[in-house]
Amino acid sequence: MTAHTKSLFEAALALPEAERALLADRLWDSLSIGDEEMTDDQLFAELERRHQEAENDPSATVSWSDLEKEE
Repeated sequence: MTAHTKSLFEAALALPEAERALLADRLWDSLSIGDEEMTDDQLFAELERRHQEAENDPSATVSWSDLEKEE
C-alpha cells in the first residue's frame, strides 16, 4: 500500500459509519466484475444447483458458525 493510499484509508476510517458504508458501496460498484456477471436466471439456477447439492450431501456443507470462526 502506498503512502498516499494509506493516508486515504486512514481518512476514510475517520468518517462516520454511514459515510464509510456509502464510500465502501461506491468503491465496490466501481470495481470491474468483467464478463462473469450473471443474469437473474443464471443466478437462480446456480443457487438451485447449490441447494440441491447440499440436500444430496449435507456433510459437504459448512455451518455459519464454523465459517465465522475461520475469519
